[in-house]
Amino acid sequence: MAQSIKKIVQDFYQSEPIKNNKILKEYLHDDCQLFWNSSKGFTKLNKEELISLAMNMAEAYHSIRTEISHLLRDGNSVTVRYTYHVKAIETPDEEQPLAHFITIWECKDDKLYRGYEISQLADDNPVNLNSFLPVKQ
Repeated sequence: MAQSIKKIVQDFYQSEPIKNNKILKEYLHDDCQLFWNSSKGFTKLNKEELISLAMNMAEAYHSIRTEISHLLRDGNSVTVRYTYHVKAIETPDEEQPLAHFITIWECKDDKLYRGYEISQLADDNPVNLNSFLPVKQ
């Protein structure tokens, strides 16, 4: 691979892809699939469906920020643990955590190819929130 897959995943999340369709189109493989288990159940999404979901989220929030707490590589897979922090349109000066995620990405052709994700809504418990702070290296 031309780039480290760990760097690809890190750059993807740090570029705030929810607010930028160009980033999604660039980083997601054309045959991308995400297998997502959330508090609402299981969802399987392809590239176009992921872009549509991101567009809906972008319209629903004033801003969306991704904070990565862990980023681990194992062979051709990268696991990323992160939290989405949002500012609601009604309260653009107040940021709050929306949800926590752990996603395992397999890469192909230097793009995100298969994702296996689990998520849950964030709560305001300080111990929980602090467990998602970025790990100092």
